[in-house]
Amino acid sequence: MAPARVNQDEEYDYIVCGGGTSGSVVAGRLAEDPNVRILVLEAGVDSADLENVHMAGGWSQNFDAPTDWNIETVPAYGLGGRSIKASRGKFLGGSSGVNGMLCIRGTKQDYDDWGLDGWSGEEVFGYMKKAETFHGDDEFKEAKGYHGFSGPLHTEPHTLAPISKLLLESMDDQGLPSVPDLFSTGEAANGSGNTVRTVYNGIRTTGADFITKDYHRSNITIKTEMTVDKILFESSSSGGKPRAHAVETLNASGERETFSASKEIILSSGSYCSPAILLRSGIGPAKELAAINIDTIVDSPGVGKNLQDHMIVFIFYEVKDAGLTNDYQVYHGDAFAATYKQWKEEKKGFLAKFPFGAFAYARLDERLKDEPLWKNAQRKEGRDPMGLAPNQPNVEFFSTECYGGPKQLIDFPVDNKHCFSIIAELFSPHSHGTVTIKSSDPMEIPVVDHRYLEDPLDMLVLSEACRFANEIVIKGKGTKDVVKGSWPEKLTHHAYTKREEWEPYVRENATTCYHPGGTCKMGLPDDPMAVLDERLRVRGVEGLRVADVSVMPRLNQGHTQMPAYAIGEKCADMLKEDAR
Repeated sequence: MAPARVNQDEEYDYIVCGGGTSGSVVAGRLAEDPNVRILVLEAGVDSADLENVHMAGGWSQNFDAPTDWNIETVPAYGLGGRSIKASRGKFLGGSSGVNGMLCIRGTKQDYDDWGLDGWSGEEVFGYMKKAETFHGDDEFKEAKGYHGFSGPLHTEPHTLAPISKLLLESMDDQGLPSVPDLFSTGEAANGSGNTVRTVYNGIRTTGADFITKDYHRSNITIKTEMTVDKILFESSSSGGKPRAHAVETLNASGERETFSASKEIILSSGSYCSPAILLRSGIGPAKELAAINIDTIVDSPGVGKNLQDHMIVFIFYEVKDAGLTNDYQVYHGDAFAATYKQWKEEKKGFLAKFPFGAFAYARLDERLKDEPLWKNAQRKEGRDPMGLAPNQPNVEFFSTECYGGPKQLIDFPVDNKHCFSIIAELFSPHSHGTVTIKSSDPMEIPVVDHRYLEDPLDMLVLSEACRFANEIVIKGKGTKDVVKGSWPEKLTHHAYTKREEWEPYVRENATTCYHPGGTCKMGLPDDPMAVLDERLRVRGVEGLRVADVSVMPRLNQGHTQMPAYAIGEKCADMLKEDAR
């Protein structure tokens, strides 16, 4: 193999490996000091001209393409041997350019539970606020003190379709009361409402906005189509820890290039690729590294372990009346052409937003109290069997305003039918997985084994959540009289009344919510599986940090977009503090 070309004419203070959600925040905030030079290395292409990034409704067209990492999980026993497509954005902005745009922060308790200095719920919520510029409207009652008005991330509430308003009525009727701006405050573990989205004036806002557009600065160099192979270390002259000083990459032509950093290197390549880069760099479980002929620099058994995700299940329904859902804007006749034209010319309409509608948090204690598995499960004082306190939700419900979801669902209602779904999402899963690599080849996709639903408690909670979701739709006063049947018929059956009847459906239809995290977790000094300390520094070396949702010891009870922004903001502040 030819030696890497060293770019001696390019000197940087900081190198950020990954121009996704967190990495772009780190780079943008560091660049506020005009005296430092930052290099951002992104494996994918520039997103400036990717219409399906900026047009929120085009999100799915970025999957199964060069703009997707095209990762597929190891077949999961808990899913009956199915594999899941674990899509991640591979372009500047990363998964903030393909996600559901949902600003569902979780609860402050989620972050307090980490037990790490500087990462309390109050502090993490403050960093989410710092990233945001919120744009309200007359219908949405935003919570005072929770939204920011000066960050690069522009957000606004969603204008609800009629079916979503009816679902909110049903949620309230079935014991999930309306709580304004619940998903910004996280102050109730049982409630419903609308939520804020990362879109403004018909354009999706992404992490890339921290380093492009109005926030492009001359002291940031962005190199796209540059795959990070590994971090290079130099020995300490005093016998101390090895120091990260350079990054070895593969460019679009397959040539190796090396870039040096005088201060620090920040790894922000996501929960699948950050551990893979550490492993290729010699940081990971020594036995695993030896098996693929990689020399160990730090024996760190936690690298690639502790992989967590939120499982979701779509349950679809057909409605009796036209106009309740938005299917007529995209699936009926030549409607899509007119809808696309509207977005191109006005940046309005169906494609200017993401087709999610009503949302709810729910506790399931009462519904599960007589289940033997729930009653007999071990638990800590003040916690339920999932490890959650009473102020943390067990599950989330949210809806689509038309037919749509995982790409395998292709029976679109083109024959003037009108459909929607309610989605059940599992929080705090007991089933944790791994990310490993098969070789030192940086172009080889990591091996992702989520071990979805292997723990019986996960299946118990998710199947009961599906049962509850179905009750909301077919019993709730807003929707019970508008539902005609399930869509398509093979997906669900309204006759399911017992929790156990939902288990086969869950096993067949559960998919990922694309919230992988935890694979390079922070932890206290006495935690042998902690890859990082509480300041995001990689243990055993100097000059190297990780900043993305892989650092989360435990996922929040929400979505991971806003924590990703908070992690980037927090990392940048710590880098500035340490530089001073």
